[in-house]
Amino acid sequence: MSDRQTLARALADALLDGKWLPAPMSARAASVLGGRPRWLRRLLGKVRAEFPQPPVGGRDELAHALERAGLRNRTDDGDPISPHRFRLVVARMGPRRWPVPELATPKDLADFLEVEPELMERLADRKDLGRFAADEPLRNYRYRWFPKSGGGSRLLEVPKSRLRMLQRRVLHGILDLIPPHGSAHGFSPGRSLLGFVRPHCGRALLLRIDLESFFTSVTSARVFGIFRSAGYPESVARVLTAICTHRTPDHMLKAAPAEMARTSDERWRVLKRLAAPHLPQGAPTSPALANLTAHGMDVRLAAAAASIDAVYTRYADDLAFSFDARGVRRASRFHILAAGIALDEGFSVQFRKTRFVRPGAAQRLAGLVINKHPNVPRREFDRLKSMLHRAVHRGPDSVSGLCLGSAQAQLLGRIAWVEQANPARSKRLRALFGRITWT
Repeated sequence: MSDRQTLARALADALLDGKWLPAPMSARAASVLGGRPRWLRRLLGKVRAEFPQPPVGGRDELAHALERAGLRNRTDDGDPISPHRFRLVVARMGPRRWPVPELATPKDLADFLEVEPELMERLADRKDLGRFAADEPLRNYRYRWFPKSGGGSRLLEVPKSRLRMLQRRVLHGILDLIPPHGSAHGFSPGRSLLGFVRPHCGRALLLRIDLESFFTSVTSARVFGIFRSAGYPESVARVLTAICTHRTPDHMLKAAPAEMARTSDERWRVLKRLAAPHLPQGAPTSPALANLTAHGMDVRLAAAAASIDAVYTRYADDLAFSFDARGVRRASRFHILAAGIALDEGFSVQFRKTRFVRPGAAQRLAGLVINKHPNVPRREFDRLKSMLHRAVHRGPDSVSGLCLGSAQAQLLGRIAWVEQANPARSKRLRALFGRITWT
């Protein structure tokens, strides 16, 4: 570390250790510099212009800003400056906007996660050692490319049991206490798929937009910002970020199937996102963090929709807008505005999946038909009814499409799906299910 960097860190510690006001900041800076050089006032003015409030990134972010603003490591007489004080600010929680647990140090975090600090650091893997590990046991994730229903392939990154245990504790102990935007209905306690689709029932026009690579679009910097906004000190937020994000190893990027994307540009975008620290698809914390990261986008899209009397809801990467009869003409250009907002917030839109659906056609959203009220498509209902009839008369082993050993649970799950949308129709299905003889 150079003398200038050392001085920047010492000065950043001093500036953050008190009120964020010109006079107290100048006094604390003078205690580090051993006086007030002529360039100090201009330096602090630039810093306060860039950060009206203390920076979310903490000491490191402020130190880099001081260097960019023209910090000098010499006095007005040309003598080198040796910091009179170089100490870390006492770790403490910042203002808590939500009732998250108070964790002032990494040791507090380890106690909260019920693991030893050394094991926590190894599972967080902040140095990316697992990225270069040659042996499977040394890695914290398992990987698998699998095909998507609409074409292409997706990489599933599943954390191993010990890391997954830590992520679940972060999810239920911290992230569940931070509410997403009211328009977000996926992966949030107390919200459901019906809350996503019901506001759009019976509307004159439905607009569906899909986001591209929803999880991998969320970078570690944005995750770090969420934990800092929750009030956690920089040291704790960095460990939490490392626990919840991941950088795909090079050997998995090289093994990406040729048909993983429709075009070479799309393939390049996907691999670039995977090569950077991102939310892994397969980690229990990823859906909640993606929801919180999209809060700014939800705020702007909800406001834009309300300005033309439209309704907006979101379920993970599915965005839905509906318009009344007066707003139909305005809707023709609205999807361009929505895509621009999503791009500005760090997300991309899959334009080939953007759809306008009028009442004359089946308005489908998240697998349900919503022209008048949420309902399962007739073809799916009839198929499930046929499966139950066959199971009643020929036994559950005769039903194709079910896994042996879990047929009962699969049928109950499909009936519950119908029941969620239309309880009246599900009564006939449950009656048929009750007549099945299980061996």
